[in-house]
Amino acid sequence: MEKIVAIVGRPNVGKSTLFNRLVGKQNAIVHSQSGVTRDRNYGEVEWTGKKFFLIDTGGFVPDSDEQFEKAIRSQVKLAIDEADEILFVVDAKNGMHPVDKELADMLRKHSDSKKIILVANKIDIVERTSNALEFYSLGLGEPFAMSAINGFNSGDLLDIVTEDFPLTEDEPEDNTIKFAIIGKPNAGKSSIANALLNEERNIVTDIPGTTRDTIDSNLTYYGDDIVLIDTAGLRKKTKVKESIEFYSTIRTYKAIERCNVAILVIDAIPLLEELDKSSDIKLATFKLDKQDIKIIEDVVRLRKGLLIVINKWDLVEKDSNTAKIVEQKITEHLKSYTYLKFLFISALTKQRIHRVLEDAVAIYKERAKKVKTSELNEVLLNEIKSTPPPSLRGKEIKINYITQIKSSPPVFIFFVNDPDGIEDNYKRFLEKKLREKFGFRGIPIDLVFRRKNN
Repeated sequence: MEKIVAIVGRPNVGKSTLFNRLVGKQNAIVHSQSGVTRDRNYGEVEWTGKKFFLIDTGGFVPDSDEQFEKAIRSQVKLAIDEADEILFVVDAKNGMHPVDKELADMLRKHSDSKKIILVANKIDIVERTSNALEFYSLGLGEPFAMSAINGFNSGDLLDIVTEDFPLTEDEPEDNTIKFAIIGKPNAGKSSIANALLNEERNIVTDIPGTTRDTIDSNLTYYGDDIVLIDTAGLRKKTKVKESIEFYSTIRTYKAIERCNVAILVIDAIPLLEELDKSSDIKLATFKLDKQDIKIIEDVVRLRKGLLIVINKWDLVEKDSNTAKIVEQKITEHLKSYTYLKFLFISALTKQRIHRVLEDAVAIYKERAKKVKTSELNEVLLNEIKSTPPPSLRGKEIKINYITQIKSSPPVFIFFVNDPDGIEDNYKRFLEKKLREKFGFRGIPIDLVFRRKNN
């Protein structure tokens, strides 16, 4: 499990610049928020074989000093709760600010349980490191002088941040089956978890969550030992709704990271609002909520299995074709994710609730499946022969051999005389044929193309 590092500080001290310097914009995951906060960022950082999860807590735009102080306190309290380490950023160019002292007072109370690094930012050359000296008075140890904007001392900062983190390759392999129940608030996640855990055939033992504010439960399902991760909302109350939602997003991401199969719960009622406006459901259009799409993208990016559960199906006016049409329209909306598996249930009435674990286990087994090389070549080379890849500038493109080099998630290698000659459309054709012949419903797969002469 990756460590969490949170960046805190008052506005305009360079927190976002530091985030971009450490993560890199190409790895940043932007979570848009309306209201009193600006966009939030979170992402993964890798340094000398060690990975951690970095959160930029953002800066508030205050309407008054009182609102500003409350907002800052809420941000820092949540960051302290969530993070393993804190980067407390101050502006060494413009000097100490009263809010710096207030934040330092809060952070000092946790200095025994959290590693807190005081970052004196905006020092771009060695000769100006003396600017950081006044921040000794904050009582958080030696200020670390750096410049986020030009990268001065950024490598040394990463050394300090990661010195106690384990190497990624040294993390013990965990073969436990893990299903994460994820989704927006009020979609019915906890109701589904409770319904699954209360089924008589399950042997249930509650265990403490290994990540903050998730609930892990052990159950046995037809001989399979499974950990069910329920990403219920924050237990601690706060008046800053945007902060709750942001950290719930972080929690969801970490649950996806831990699991083998993500069970995305979607509330059927808002989903079908657009459909209800049309007299003909087949002609109606609708879109998934952006937050649900973001979750799906994270699941796919992390190469996990995915089961989409449409909950509260008992409250929907429908006929025998409604579920099929909804599934088709969601698939059309998602475009490239044509392999997803859907389940329509009611946690309240227990309608098809038994199928949640049944389908999740099936996806888990598909993700772990290994296809024999002889079968792959016998089946797919015939399809390739019937529909060969287009020529590249008059050169014939030949696929000679196919093998699966990995499962959980599945990775297939296609040996080609010119890997660069395989166009994206043909890659999609190969994936479609591979799925048609061998399954892999509900999971992303990777196709790799390597050079083989002749």
